[in-house]
Amino acid sequence: MATVTELKAVLKDTLEKRGVLGHLRARIRAEVFSALDDESEPPPPLSHENLLINELIREYLEFNKYKYTASVLMADGLGRKGKGTSADIEEPPVSPAVKR
Repeated sequence: MATVTELKAVLKDTLEKRGVLGHLRARIRAEVFSALDDESEPPPPLSHENLLINELIREYLEFNKYKYTASVLMADGLGRKGKGTSADIEEPPVSPAVKR
């Protein structure tokens, strides 16, 4: 019969392999930062350049499968009410040769 310590180790390994522990850690970090965030002072508006930089960072994180880090970024910056989202970024004009 397995001991409690062995069962804990197997459960931890299984949750890590499924990505659940990473997700929970990221969510806890985001909630801690949210609780510490001073909501009495609104964040400054993002410039178009900073919005674009944040979106590039988010895309980089998601491309490299850093989805939990990206979720913290979204909770801390891109997803906060009053700040921009990728929908706010205007698409640059595309040459007809590229559209094919």
